Amino acid sequence: MGWQKQGWLVCASFLGFLAWVQSVTRDELFPFGPSARDQLLEAGNDQTHQLKLSQPVLFYDGTFDSIFINTNGFVATAEPTSEATYLGITPPKFGMIAALQGDLDTNDGVGKVYFREDSSADVLRRAAEHINRAFPEDDEVNPTHAVVITWADVATHEPYTRGDGVPKKRNTFQLVLASLETSSYAIVLYARDGIQFTSTPAGDTNAVMHAGFSKGLVRGFLLSHQGPYYRTTTDEEETVRALAEETNSGQRGVWVYEIGTSPYFTNVAPGEVTDLPTEAPAQASGGHEDTDARRPVYTDGQVEYPPYQVEADPIAVHPVQYQPHQPENPEVVVVDDTDINVDVFSYNFGTCANNRNKCSQFADCRDYSSGYCCHCRPGFYGNGKQCVAEGKPQRMNGKVHGKVFVGNSPSPVEFSSNDLHSYVVVNDGRSYVAISDIPYTVGPSLQPLTALGGVIGWAFALEQPGFKNGFSIIGGEFTRQAEVTFVPGNEKLTIRQEFKGIDEHDHLAVSTTLEGRVPEVPPGSTVQIDPYSEIYQYSNNLITSSSTRDYVVSLPDGSTDTRTYQWRQTITFQSCQHGEAMRDIKPTQMLSVDQVFAMYDANNELIRFAMSNKVGDVNGGEPVENPCFTGRHGCDTNAVCRPGEGTQFTCQCAAGFNGDGRACYDIDECRENPQICGPNAICNNQPGTFRCECEDGYQFSGDGQTCVQVNRPVDPCEVGTHTCDIPERAQCSYTGGSSYICSCLPGFIGDGRVCQDIDECQPGRCHQDAVCINTQGSFTCQCRPGYYGDGFSCSSERTKTQCETHRDSLLGVTEFGPRGHRPSVGQYIPTCDENGAYNPMQCHESTGHCWCVDRNGQEIPGTRSGPGSRPMCIENGGVPPPVGPRPRPDVDALLPGTHLLFAQSGRIEHVPLEGYDMKKDGAKAVLHLPEKVIIGVAYDCVEKMVYWTEITSPSISRANIQGGEPTVVIKSELDSPEGIAIDHLGRTMFWTDSVKDRIEVASLDGSQRRVIVDSDLVNPRAIITDSANGNLYWADWNRDAPKIETSYMDGSNRRVLVKDDLGLPNGLTYDSQSSLLCWADAGTHKMECMNPGRGDRSKVLEGIQYPFGITSFGKNIYYTDWRRDAVVAVDRYAGRESDEFQPQKRTKLYGIATAYAQCPSGNKPLARV
Repeated sequence: MGWQKQGWLVCASFLGFLAWVQSVTRDELFPFGPSARDQLLEAGNDQTHQLKLSQPVLFYDGTFDSIFINTNGFVATAEPTSEATYLGITPPKFGMIAALQGDLDTNDGVGKVYFREDSSADVLRRAAEHINRAFPEDDEVNPTHAVVITWADVATHEPYTRGDGVPKKRNTFQLVLASLETSSYAIVLYARDGIQFTSTPAGDTNAVMHAGFSKGLVRGFLLSHQGPYYRTTTDEEETVRALAEETNSGQRGVWVYEIGTSPYFTNVAPGEVTDLPTEAPAQASGGHEDTDARRPVYTDGQVEYPPYQVEADPIAVHPVQYQPHQPENPEVVVVDDTDINVDVFSYNFGTCANNRNKCSQFADCRDYSSGYCCHCRPGFYGNGKQCVAEGKPQRMNGKVHGKVFVGNSPSPVEFSSNDLHSYVVVNDGRSYVAISDIPYTVGPSLQPLTALGGVIGWAFALEQPGFKNGFSIIGGEFTRQAEVTFVPGNEKLTIRQEFKGIDEHDHLAVSTTLEGRVPEVPPGSTVQIDPYSEIYQYSNNLITSSSTRDYVVSLPDGSTDTRTYQWRQTITFQSCQHGEAMRDIKPTQMLSVDQVFAMYDANNELIRFAMSNKVGDVNGGEPVENPCFTGRHGCDTNAVCRPGEGTQFTCQCAAGFNGDGRACYDIDECRENPQICGPNAICNNQPGTFRCECEDGYQFSGDGQTCVQVNRPVDPCEVGTHTCDIPERAQCSYTGGSSYICSCLPGFIGDGRVCQDIDECQPGRCHQDAVCINTQGSFTCQCRPGYYGDGFSCSSERTKTQCETHRDSLLGVTEFGPRGHRPSVGQYIPTCDENGAYNPMQCHESTGHCWCVDRNGQEIPGTRSGPGSRPMCIENGGVPPPVGPRPRPDVDALLPGTHLLFAQSGRIEHVPLEGYDMKKDGAKAVLHLPEKVIIGVAYDCVEKMVYWTEITSPSISRANIQGGEPTVVIKSELDSPEGIAIDHLGRTMFWTDSVKDRIEVASLDGSQRRVIVDSDLVNPRAIITDSANGNLYWADWNRDAPKIETSYMDGSNRRVLVKDDLGLPNGLTYDSQSSLLCWADAGTHKMECMNPGRGDRSKVLEGIQYPFGITSFGKNIYYTDWRRDAVVAVDRYAGRESDEFQPQKRTKLYGIATAYAQCPSGNKPLARV
């Protein structure tokens, strides 16, 4: 090596050394420790302290008055779950600001975690310097409040002490949360030598520590999904070590992020200064370097460094922007933000070998010399990342936010998550858009703005020969911003739309924000918009268009007013630059829009737009008469029109559909190929396609297709390694990680590890004519000789059978004597044999018809005969119902007997009961309503109807459980209908609305609707009827004051039954035989019962997890559990769970109801009609 090269190598090494020494030193961290009046986090592993703040922190779009500081290198916005749920798992399910998160420990007395709130001038000045240096182009920021958290000399957690005398490696780093009224920033400082280890134990392996931000689970009204997250580091250890060596703020080892803004937030914004200041060797004296010569000098908030003095050609210093470690073949980086941001992808250098799964399942990956691209297969179109079937109608769903001023009004109309829905018939270019909850103060004035939904018309416009619509070019992930200027008033409105691609329902997802002012259109006016054309200009990752549009306002007095606005929009997107796809796109295309329709529906507060869209030549081109290009072809809406010669054409069903093109039918891929999704996966059919979901306990691997088992902590309760008493005396409840709780079962007392029997035979336990016999953990009651009953109720007369009870209820006779009117002439009365059982053949005395019944008195289909003939009936026999075509959505008929009905996402399923046992192998879906979220379920035993509430398009519907078309009975004036109950005697239904905070009643056909309770309700959900006694019961899970109430069925005589020791009383059930009202509480994790007339409250079961719905039948209570995704049976007398049923599709279960084989006995109370 030549001298010159050697010299430069030494010089370069020396400069590298100098660059390293300019990292933040421990002394340059914000002051911390006792001298800074810090608080000290309790020593240990996975310790958490809640710090209540005097000024809130903004994080993503949330505002937090307290934070949770944890040993493991992070701050949470809610109390974190056990470390086993997040160590080595990204992103976590709770809000997390991770300075450097791993399994850390301060038990040794050396490591410490300090924290404090600080509003001192010095701390706020230093915070402002870091922020303003990191964002030099933004307005100057001056925080008013800060929180300083320091992890000093923390070590990795080791389950066992080493004892080998080797010093532990320790990390030191600091997080400063600096806030002002409208924004919050995170400043993270990594001290020189502060990162000595980069991974920590996680189960049986080591997990790389990580830094970043996660919003956690985003909770909708009833559903949750993973929110956005931002990773500073990756799973490579080099990226962790780089934290102390690189920057995004202009100072090595200091990282700055804007983490929350108000009132609107898009995403975490990293600092913009990744270049490091040019550094030179300090002037040496006597061969000793002044190590402080290159320290930064703070001058009026700016950082200055003395310049380097070099004697020869300078070494080129290239700005380096920190990126998470990229592999040898960089891959597409995907950021999943399900609230606001799109799934942003960019094509980096790579090959199909490690990026094929980034393409659509309907696309092929192709390698080029500079990288790879995705291309949709024949029969599909899009940008390769997302492809949709040709000819298939497309839908768009989203939310609208923002503020719009109308006319000269000083107050804006606010939009907060208003629903936007759109539908496009692709093969004729017709698009429809509707936006809900538009108040009358702004609705008429939005009618000219067809552009609110016009972008989906452009995306799926009817293509003229040689031209492409928007989706064909850029797919479904892009940002569109439009500026509308009205003349002559110069009102301006900005429309910003984030298109997030195709979601799991095959809908294009979009978030829309409106800001600005529009001229007023008087109420009652209509708007006419003439056909118009708009030229789109295409360039690299950018599309622009502008135009001037006229519209005519027809005023209520009959006069008209012609108005104008100017329109300008930009569409930004990411495309693949390696192939020829974008190069083949014409630089200009014209969108032609006609048949424009705009209407504001004041009664339903809806604004609707419709238009026909075509994309073609800017010069108009030759007239095209082929029906495929005019849209007048008559093909099915799920078909593509294929042009032929002249005006000839053919219709071809879109991929995923069968038919002749004039009529197309969906292919059920899941039924035709049950193994299409592979092992450990569930197939869900959807119109034109299907989707695979992994079973519970599995997740998709890196290829996005194979389901692999999730490594979860071992549950000691499940594997039997716990120390609780035997299952006959104690219950083991798993709490996460390696933790569990032991508790004695009802009937036993102790600490859960040792439980002793309680003698329950206390006075009053059994009927006065019964004896009590104590048993292990329980007791039994037996009627004395000469008495009949179950011991809790004894009488000198034999208990009536089901048939006798049925017969006597119709005859108006009960044990209390005649009650109500006698049955009318011609009414059917069942006949019973000498043992009280139903006679196998039942006849109607007036009509002469006869039929066979099963042992529950249910008519066996196909056995009814006319007058003068008798069917041949076999005792307890049965004939299966005939099988025939069913409507779609279909209702599968239930076999005779008693069943459990429960709601699960877009379906209602059933489990038949044999006695009190669930016949799991007979379970199946009886009602399928895709894209709906069904909450409440109720059953009318008279007409064999199931009723349900659903919240996606709020409504109450019903269907005959023996097979029939679902029918909507209530669809207006509903916001969030949840609980529903049927009074089978009064022929009415009751429901709760947790947004309108009221209880309503209506006839079963939806008529005679009225509100009966509309005060002092916060979160009403569960509701149940006691038809025989005319009582109504409901629960309000108001977190501040939960309660259970009752009233008569007209809402009168309202009173609170239970208000103490409640948490989240989700479910209610009433057992008419025992007169017990029972409830399940997701807050206290208890199931309890009481007799409403006596007020004697008793505990049935403790330790339940997250119950939602509850119903009862005989001795059993059945409830749905959100954590277990199961229907759970509880023996009310034994006080323990007796069985569990988990459907094949593992998702949350909602309401549950009992479909009785026959109606419970009782007459309608005359005094409460």
